[in-house]
Amino acid sequence: MKKHFAYAFLLIFLLQQVCLFVQVEAGDGFIRTRGIHFMLNGDPFYANGFNAYWLMYIAADPSQRSKVTDAFREASSHGLTVARTWAFSDGGYRPLQYAPGSYNEDMFKGLDFVISEARRYGIKVILSFANNYESFGGKKQYVNWARSHGQYLNSDDDFFRNSVVKGYYKNHIMTVLNRYNKYSGVVYKNDPTIMAWELMNEPRCTSDHSGTTIQAWATEMASYVKSIDRNHLLEVGLEGFYGQTTPQRRNLNPNFDIGTDFIANNRIPGIDFATAHAYPDQWVTNSNDQGQLSFLNNWLDSHIQDAQYILRKPLLITEFGKSSKDSGFSSYQRDLLYNTVYYKIYSSAKRGGAAAGGLFWQLLSEGMNSFGDGYEIILSQNPSTANLIAQQSHKLYQIRKIFARMRNVQRWKRAKAARRGGWTDRNKGKRIGN
Repeated sequence: MKKHFAYAFLLIFLLQQVCLFVQVEAGDGFIRTRGIHFMLNGDPFYANGFNAYWLMYIAADPSQRSKVTDAFREASSHGLTVARTWAFSDGGYRPLQYAPGSYNEDMFKGLDFVISEARRYGIKVILSFANNYESFGGKKQYVNWARSHGQYLNSDDDFFRNSVVKGYYKNHIMTVLNRYNKYSGVVYKNDPTIMAWELMNEPRCTSDHSGTTIQAWATEMASYVKSIDRNHLLEVGLEGFYGQTTPQRRNLNPNFDIGTDFIANNRIPGIDFATAHAYPDQWVTNSNDQGQLSFLNNWLDSHIQDAQYILRKPLLITEFGKSSKDSGFSSYQRDLLYNTVYYKIYSSAKRGGAAAGGLFWQLLSEGMNSFGDGYEIILSQNPSTANLIAQQSHKLYQIRKIFARMRNVQRWKRAKAARRGGWTDRNKGKRIGN
């Protein structure tokens, strides 16, 4: 009985909300935002998805592309709708960009394949332009390139400040946005398979705790992206740490300061939605599992609330997970963490709130053991976690389906009213009956 009552309450609430969405009728396949919601072809869109940073790297080798296909096939069969991956690999072994403005065509063809294959399986992609860390080059590689061209730079954080480095980075953005996909025949900036661009994976500037440096950099780069591409959404790549804008929230942060500001950075014009990551096992290592789950609950509650009432933008939990390398790890503990994240997202979504989905870190295909970092999920080998993932996909799909049904009812009512109005106008002044 309680279940039926809850479902009825949800229907009533969504009926009240549907009027907010009926004006968003674009059917071009691009995901957009309206207030605190993602919209796809006029209906709210909820993202249950995954991270797979390795997609381009693997797809650059045609003999290995079946692993990409397998990942998308398995993801789709579990209802996953969004993949987040890298559109960068700067310097080093098998790079995408081997020098500023110079690109490896085989690697770019790998990214072309990833996007076209995602489209084939009905999965949207979020593409990140650069890395904060040294893996796949990162900001360090950009700074080293500038040094080799005569720039005197003290810190890797000069990535965010130096005009030459920023020029290299902007050129990479322009190159990616204007890339012609050799498989689909669609230029990236015109491809609705791409959900959003990400300025950087987990930007950090520890040389400026005030947050001024990253705020200025993100403002400049958001404006630059939007000057080229108005079709796609854009996000910063934030982990979600609070800064000086909300000192009362800073006690929620783990005990370090990295120069970002969840509120200020996400208020930047051109930033369309907020992101947060969630790694209690890395951030609060002195706590037991219960303490880490308590941290996670507070972390998610505060970000969902702030996205809804302060930012007025959708929130995506773009990374979360628990490592099998943790002391005393069990799949039950990992499932508790996944269930906590998924419950918070679903509870917000069913009330029409700002939480719009979550992307676990990370999905692997079978035979990719060397890519394992402890957080990997191979869906065929982790049945309990895979079941949670599929259940979340189904629940979010049901919410979207209810909205779509109600939107069709609203359309029918408007059409009926229009027909009635037309009939009245045509018969005005005529005698009806005997």
